[in-house]
Amino acid sequence: MGIALTRAAQWTTASSGTGKLEITPLNESLLKEILDFVENFSSRHPQEANLEFKEPLKWKTTLDPCNFKMEYEVSGQTVKSVETSSNGQPLLHLSSSTIYVLTFSQLTKIVRIANDKKLKELRACLEENRDPVAKILGPSFATVEGEDTSVLRFLEKVNSNEDKEHDVRIKLLILLKQLDTQLLSSSLKQISQEIRLGPDTIKNDVTLLKSFCGNGERRVLISVQYTSDYEYLNGCRTPPWRQVHGEICYLVIHTCDTDPLYVTCSTAGVFLNGGIKQEGDENAYERKSDIYKDLVTFLKHHSPHFAEHINKQDFRVQKEPPSTQKIEHVEPVGAEEQGQTQRSYEHQEKNVHEKARQQPAQNKPGSKKKLEPSSKWKNLGLGSPYQEEDDRKTSRSSILESSLQAVGKKKAEFSSSSLHGHQSSQKIKTSGGGPSSEDLSESSSEDEEDEEQPERRPESHADLPSEYWHIQKLVKYLKGGNQTATVIALCSMRDFNLAQETCQLAIRDVGGLEVLINLLDTEEIKCKIGSLKILKEISCNSQIRRAIADLQGLQTMVKILDSPDKELKCLAAETIGNVAKFRRARRTVRQHGGIKRLVELLDCVPDSATLTQEQEKDVEVARCGALALWSCSRSTWNKRAIRKAGGIPLLGRLLKSPHENMLIPVVGTLQECASEKTYRIAIQTEGMIEDLVKNLNSENRELQMHCASAIFKCAEDKKTRHLVRRYEGLRPLVALLQETENKQLLAAATGAIWKCSISMENVEKFQEYKALETLVALLTEQPEEVLVNVVGALGECARNPPNRAVIRKCGGIQPLVNLLTGTNQPLLVNVTRAVGACAMEPENMAIIDRLDGVRLLWSLLKNPNPDVQASAAWAICPCIENAKDAGEMVRSFVGGLELIVHLLRSSSKDVLAGVCAAIAEIAKDEENLAVITAQALFHLSKDPDNCITMHENGVVKLLLGMMGSTDELLQDAAAGCVANIRRLALANEKARYG
Repeated sequence: MGIALTRAAQWTTASSGTGKLEITPLNESLLKEILDFVENFSSRHPQEANLEFKEPLKWKTTLDPCNFKMEYEVSGQTVKSVETSSNGQPLLHLSSSTIYVLTFSQLTKIVRIANDKKLKELRACLEENRDPVAKILGPSFATVEGEDTSVLRFLEKVNSNEDKEHDVRIKLLILLKQLDTQLLSSSLKQISQEIRLGPDTIKNDVTLLKSFCGNGERRVLISVQYTSDYEYLNGCRTPPWRQVHGEICYLVIHTCDTDPLYVTCSTAGVFLNGGIKQEGDENAYERKSDIYKDLVTFLKHHSPHFAEHINKQDFRVQKEPPSTQKIEHVEPVGAEEQGQTQRSYEHQEKNVHEKARQQPAQNKPGSKKKLEPSSKWKNLGLGSPYQEEDDRKTSRSSILESSLQAVGKKKAEFSSSSLHGHQSSQKIKTSGGGPSSEDLSESSSEDEEDEEQPERRPESHADLPSEYWHIQKLVKYLKGGNQTATVIALCSMRDFNLAQETCQLAIRDVGGLEVLINLLDTEEIKCKIGSLKILKEISCNSQIRRAIADLQGLQTMVKILDSPDKELKCLAAETIGNVAKFRRARRTVRQHGGIKRLVELLDCVPDSATLTQEQEKDVEVARCGALALWSCSRSTWNKRAIRKAGGIPLLGRLLKSPHENMLIPVVGTLQECASEKTYRIAIQTEGMIEDLVKNLNSENRELQMHCASAIFKCAEDKKTRHLVRRYEGLRPLVALLQETENKQLLAAATGAIWKCSISMENVEKFQEYKALETLVALLTEQPEEVLVNVVGALGECARNPPNRAVIRKCGGIQPLVNLLTGTNQPLLVNVTRAVGACAMEPENMAIIDRLDGVRLLWSLLKNPNPDVQASAAWAICPCIENAKDAGEMVRSFVGGLELIVHLLRSSSKDVLAGVCAAIAEIAKDEENLAVITAQALFHLSKDPDNCITMHENGVVKLLLGMMGSTDELLQDAAAGCVANIRRLALANEKARYG
């Protein structure tokens, strides 16, 4: 509560030094959270509520003595509580509107007495007690220089046994730390969404506004001027003692319809000040208006003339042309063993050690000499007023954010009711031996998600934030502290943002991983729980995952899965799920019996929407088990192990759960396993298709995405496609096509539609639901993974003649032809099929021919991929059949006939079939037939027996005529064939006559 209020809340500070809480949405939100904490404190924590404060909280109250009834002695304007402290003082004392309170119990009673004045009373209390924790627990817990080191100082006391009556204080300290975490998390979430201004932004805005100043009739402003011409290296024009408040510059703006506006531009926004004309007038710095996000918005609110005329000016930002826009990349839905999509419960890894600073301006060649701070600034602790890179360029928001990073989003959930000791066997574990034969036979298609990442370290220790050193101190208490200190250190460590790489590596660098893993072997349940909660958080880092595996942490966690304690099993399973993101870890889990144990965790009955407390624990255990299996199922060997352990029917039963948090990992696991044919058959026979279809109608986008992905894989089977239609799953799949912003969901939905459209009965349904029109609209500005599926679906639908006209009328022919120029092999296979299917309609063929689509198809015969070659050859067939002058079109392709004849050498049966079909269409034109037959005879003449047969059948006379053709290729082929026949004849004569 102390650190949160000093850093997160927004205050106004008067010259007297007293502070008032500003009336802002952020402060209102923080006050409501604190009020809830205080109002329910006595009922939730009766023992801590009666603990006497080291110093009373006092403030000016709005409550009247008449408001106090029972449990209080009222005498005129004085009120005293019946309850007294250990030295006989009343726990509550009201005199002359000033109230003194010594316990949380009395605070709870006050807010209940205050009724509708609760927030007002709480605000008054906090404004006059800026560091309440220091008064509650003592001055040694005061917030120093914006940092909260109370836990570390308290650990030192506990460890040295200076505080003999510490049990209740420990509980109260942890509760206050939990509130701090909650408040800072809430404020960080809101602050992170705000746009912060910087010197460059303000400078650009001022330059822009100056361009609208002048004396003409069309002027928007009269003038915009800085109050100071001096600009510091960081871009600010305010004195350094104001820069620490985030202030960038002061302006005097003369509008056409108002008095001069004296404006402060700060990182928080733009507002009116008290009339700053020059530096030194401290009262003039006070804010006199609301805060606006930028100068233009500020002026629109203060000058009607400006607001009216500025919209007529042309200074819009030009958008990037569509051709240069970057297309978001998403994972392909159809690729087997490609890994899981990012889940909502996972933390994003942040590389905080990576340098992002630019070269300081003063170090550039030819720049001015660096200005040093005077002794006054050094003594004040403000550093250089000219420093820019580390302090001001990132603006005040970055300062606040770096402060907030010291506290994590998770609450320290340990109960301090039983602080028994433990004996930690500080044993250092070593990794196992080399790979076995089974290791080497892992699926080659299994991706190694976590390649070794080079560590990004700062150049010096000075770059490390304070959290790094605080965590290292806590790890030392874990190593050598007494029993109580170890538990408190575990709790306190979780107050930091363990999703931040700095905190993760701080734990690892000082040997904290070994200690945390060794704590898993103790008999103390709370130590195991605390250790696993930390390991679960930090294992989002790939380096930490590998370190845990190297220290044999997975083996210990697998053993914990047998524990009777359900919370322990949950934490162990979740941590295994985080660590098992690379092949070696998944293999370790399997080899030590982890798959079988994880499958056993799935055995619960989650069918009912209302569960008993024990059943809820069982469901949570099953959910965590499914999470771990989801990660492990990326291995082919693990998929088989899950099936052998009886996982399929258990997953099928959990699929009927009404709880979405259970369904996501279950469907995710099934989706991974559906790449195996045995699983696809099992999903069908176990009746899971109905449940997958049902969950397509969920409001949870992640769940919808995984269900659609599972259907995509399973719909290879005809019966599955029938079941999807039978259970009315086609309509929700079409509805998901509207989710154009969610690319992963869109890829999954289009993939499922593609595979389902293989069945013509489903195509008719898609016609009914107007799916084609939506699919055509998705042919542009989509990731390739989406395009592959969209084009595949259109190709299947185009087998039905009416759909070819629909595609044309929706403008789908041109984008399809445009996609023929791509390089993505699966996309080329699908788009050639789609173009070929559309070409069966003469009107479509005319458009394809006009767009040079046939030439593009012909060029794909040179593609090295046999699938592309075969698909292109088949697509050429309807193009030739429906072209107006097919013969002339084919002959216009230089080397085209030779190219297609050469493909007869292919070893692919699909290519040979497609080429033969294309040649059959080409040969319908007599001239093309002749050219192909020149070509064919030439290649046949390379065999002596063929030469004899051709000569006997009088081919030479015909070839001599072709040698006079105007087609050079035909001339060469005819001449070559005659030459081969002649060589054979000469060889025979020479052999006969010697």
